[in-house]
Amino acid sequence: MNELKKNKNKGFFSSPVKLSSNHLLAIEGMGKSEIQKLIERADYFANLDRHTNTKVLQGYVVLNVFFENSTRTRVSFELAARRLGAEVINISLTNSSIKKGESLLDTASTLNAMKPDLLIVRHPHSGAPLLFADYLNCSIINAGDGRHEHPTQALLDALTIKRRLGYLEGLKISICGDIANSRVARSNIHLLTTMGAEVRCVAPSTLMPSNLENLGVKCFSNMKMGIRDVDVVMLLRLQNERMTGTENPSEREYFKFFGLDEAKLALANPNAVIMHPGPMNRGVEIASALADDTNRSLIKTQVEMGVAVRMSIIEALNHTKNKMMKNSK
Repeated sequence: MNELKKNKNKGFFSSPVKLSSNHLLAIEGMGKSEIQKLIERADYFANLDRHTNTKVLQGYVVLNVFFENSTRTRVSFELAARRLGAEVINISLTNSSIKKGESLLDTASTLNAMKPDLLIVRHPHSGAPLLFADYLNCSIINAGDGRHEHPTQALLDALTIKRRLGYLEGLKISICGDIANSRVARSNIHLLTTMGAEVRCVAPSTLMPSNLENLGVKCFSNMKMGIRDVDVVMLLRLQNERMTGTENPSEREYFKFFGLDEAKLALANPNAVIMHPGPMNRGVEIASALADDTNRSLIKTQVEMGVAVRMSIIEALNHTKNKMMKNSK
């Protein structure tokens, strides 16, 4: 049974989710029930008309602080916060003090003095959001840190899959590409295995982390074997900016062996869907015709679901913070 439809009939969506923490730093460590509730609440927001009055966070101050460029994620967070009624301030780092040599701790102190309710941070170094969580008196959302995690991407990917296929448990899902450098892969591995999916990782040996099987996944260096009979093919971008050079494959060779084309996709489940967190490189990770195939590709839907998932998380953190403050009195 489609769990989303079942819960709608029970009126589950009448109240926001309460998280076990005042921050969202990673998927690792989150429980199945907590993940499920966030996804279901996001599904509720996804079904609302975007003009529906959801201004429940009037007076709530959100700082969008991105140390790396990201139009898609930053705008998605901004739209999510504004639709909930929050005031959003985008901190430009192009000419910021951090570029002039200011330490990360000094930056944290400066941001804390602005007294935000929520800080959304993307940083090229793993662990930066955790440092902010230790030094700021507000909630923190990790919008991607180094090679560590990108939790909101995994949640929106899960919502995208559930809206199309109806469930996660028991699905066979292949994550293909630059696993070694991908925070998206790590968050999805933690989320999908927690939710009961069979996860396969497919990559050249130079882009496959050692001991990855310890996370409960199956590893393949042959894409044809790795995507055979799967329900979802999730592709990853080659992150050349994080490579030292020795593991950087030729784009032509990469597409031949690890790029998704019609011949390789034919080995998957006949109804298998295609995903990519973007930005995608056509002709490298995926053939253009498949990227634009409205019957198989969920890439545009992933972008659409980003706002709903981030609304769910921002609302949940506010609800959790209010509960904690109430209980401390």
